[in-house]
Amino acid sequence: MASDKQFVDFVIDQIENAGEITARNMFGEYVVYANGKLFGLICDNKLFIKPTKSGRLFIGKVVEASPYSGAKPCFLIEDKIEDREWLSELVRISLKELPAPKPKKKKK
Repeated sequence: MASDKQFVDFVIDQIENAGEITARNMFGEYVVYANGKLFGLICDNKLFIKPTKSGRLFIGKVVEASPYSGAKPCFLIEDKIEDREWLSELVRISLKELPAPKPKKKKK
């Protein structure tokens, strides 16, 4: 099942305090970036955040799930998705540990 654009817009609005948040549609689901750095996925109208040690400590009782078949488990965010400040802080904390995006290769 593909994610609704309305849900994606809601999530982006919730975490706007964590930087420049963008989402890119891929096969009916969405990849979510902050300041150009990939930090999460929206699949089946659920928010998944890439796992980090700091994020795990911040969340406390973590629920992990795979966003799609064959994917590595991520933090599934359900209960606190409407808590704008908490969600923005989780993204800010996670971004510090996630790798910078790889430079794009120049076309010849």
